[in-house]
Amino acid sequence: MLTVLTHDILPVFALLALGFLLGRRGVFARQDAASANRVALMVMQPGLIFMVIATVPFAAFEVRALLTYGACEALAFAASYALARRAFGCEKLEAWLLAMGVVFVNSLLYIRPIALLLYGEDGALPVTAVVAWDTAIAFAFFIISSDLIARPSAGPLPALKRLATNPTLSAILLGVAVNLAGLPLPEPLLTACRFAGAATAPLVLFALGVLLSGQSLRPSTVVTTFSALKLIGFPLMVSLAVWLAGASDLWQAQVSLLAAGPSGAMAFALALLHGVRTDRIAAVTIWTSALSVVSLAALA
Repeated sequence: MLTVLTHDILPVFALLALGFLLGRRGVFARQDAASANRVALMVMQPGLIFMVIATVPFAAFEVRALLTYGACEALAFAASYALARRAFGCEKLEAWLLAMGVVFVNSLLYIRPIALLLYGEDGALPVTAVVAWDTAIAFAFFIISSDLIARPSAGPLPALKRLATNPTLSAILLGVAVNLAGLPLPEPLLTACRFAGAATAPLVLFALGVLLSGQSLRPSTVVTTFSALKLIGFPLMVSLAVWLAGASDLWQAQVSLLAAGPSGAMAFALALLHGVRTDRIAAVTIWTSALSVVSLAALA
């Protein structure tokens, strides 16, 4: 456990922690991090996602395990949203994004690099499968639903127009088309995608640390509750469900590892975009990112 923590998990977490520290010290400002994050997400990440989706062996997926994970996401999200609304009286969109933080893991840019260090490119298929699921399904769902909640009178068309021009979704669709068509990717294209993709996770994690450095760390009741749901409740639910579904040992181990990851930054980004209070959502992201290093090391 200690070797996994020091050699595979802490080096990845260190980029986020470094960004947080330098942001607190004023070395990097919020606008610096926002610009770096935009470049990474709009330019580099699509190449990484395209390569992952275009080359992943769909036929090797354990569909039952993947669908079980999706069902757990739906159930945990619904329960978390109801808790935020009824027990804590959160405003509708804040409750929606707090519940999103329970089920939407920082999988592509945090868990996947750790899984690649632990299992190698070929051995990390279950994590890659869930990354593909979350990127293609959950990503679109939360963008559209958040937009509809924030602007109910606008209707779904504006959100759909933004999705149509989103480079990440374009990369997903193109990757799926290439994969299903069985088209071989030219080696220079793969090299370019690997080159850009290698910079995505470190840059995004560092920028996220800087952006979160301006947020409060106070562990209020809401923050403590939703951090616990993310780090304990959701992983236990997923682990039990994939075991009951009869998933193989490899898929059980890696899907459980992924479920124990920290909240993805997308909830925080959507809160900023729609003008929702960010303090509790940001604190959940910070605390789950810090505390997950222990649970990830135990599960790895």
